[in-house]
Amino acid sequence: MKKTFQIIFSGTSGEELAALPTALQLTLTASLETIPENFKAGAGAGGEGDYGRLEREGRTIYRYRAGDYRIYFEKGERGIVVHRVLNRNSLKDFLFRSNLPVSAPEDEALQKNPDFWKMIDGPKSQQ
Repeated sequence: MKKTFQIIFSGTSGEELAALPTALQLTLTASLETIPENFKAGAGAGGEGDYGRLEREGRTIYRYRAGDYRIYFEKGERGIVVHRVLNRNSLKDFLFRSNLPVSAPEDEALQKNPDFWKMIDGPKSQQ
């Protein structure tokens, strides 16, 4: 029996997606459908292709770019869990507010900042 590989939205990411115009929601959702196939196909090292990768304490968050949006997700047993759907300008604002060096590679700077991980997790009551 074939296992279903799903895309699961956290409460926070579902709200972020729902706040976008319908046409943009459909575009982003369609682009998400390629993520499970890319991981199953083994694209790139570890099946991660060109996704950004942030690691901390044994946890790996991937960053996927879809146009002007950044989608942060984890691989789970049943599929991928989308934690955040952010406009790239929101991420720039986050970097500015966190006083991270903008010249450093984005993924390295983010994975070292505990505020990023708090943002990814969002309010615990929504998950």
